[in-house]
Amino acid sequence: MSWQEAAVEALGARGAPAWRPAAKGAWTTAWSLAIGGGRYFVKIAPRADAAMLDAEADGLRALAACGASLRVPCVCAHGEDGGTAFLALSWLDLAGEAPGASLGRALAALHRGPQGGRYGWTRDNFIGATPQVNGWLDDWAAFFRDRRLAPQIARALRAGHRVRGADALLAAVPRLLAGHRPQPSLLHGDLWSGNAGVLASGAPAIFDPAVYVGDREADLAMTRLFGGFDAGFYRAYEEASPLPPGHEARSDLYNLYHVLNHLNLFGASYLARAERMIESLLGP
Repeated sequence: MSWQEAAVEALGARGAPAWRPAAKGAWTTAWSLAIGGGRYFVKIAPRADAAMLDAEADGLRALAACGASLRVPCVCAHGEDGGTAFLALSWLDLAGEAPGASLGRALAALHRGPQGGRYGWTRDNFIGATPQVNGWLDDWAAFFRDRRLAPQIARALRAGHRVRGADALLAAVPRLLAGHRPQPSLLHGDLWSGNAGVLASGAPAIFDPAVYVGDREADLAMTRLFGGFDAGFYRAYEEASPLPPGHEARSDLYNLYHVLNHLNLFGASYLARAERMIESLLGP
């Protein structure tokens, strides 16, 4: 049995399947599957990377269960056949518009959902193809230092990238986050414009998450890192859930995590940017 046949069987769909290439990413390939009057977005990866698709399915289910007015792809089926893992999701008919006010309001609602008093997640997952450590901690500064920045810096060092100022930055995290005790919020975790959109119906949608429970400012920070979110998005979010003082300064600290991850995924072209961010965070 091929992976295509296994996916159709797992879906329980009937009819003649019509497969078309949908997208090719750095770690997965996606297909459009039309069958039995339905349409699915099917991601595949080598069997060695099956854990990435399993973690994605877990994160999508968590986001879908949050009760916010966000559209999230439904997990329809996932499994493995031979050397290929697959994840079949409901198809989202995106309109091609920049994320705007409706997404801002819906994201604020997601972040307001009660998540207890700790930071982390029920399992480790991935940020891109990089393992993301999510063991629960009670202290946000310790979590961001030990679960986010320190693993990325260690990974960079193992790859031969010595990040200037990294040790000093890790030591400074408690000072940089002193007095900041954010309400734990369910985060998308990888919220750039390529992982959010607007449906043809006008409903906001998010996908490709790297979920965990953390500071909502981390999601907002990443939306600014690579652009693509319009002014209406930020205005609507602030109207629904105003951000506390100091969020601008914390934004660079949170985005350093993603720049370090890009260094680890894509190479030395991100090293200088990471070092400039560290220098700015440490100050004179």
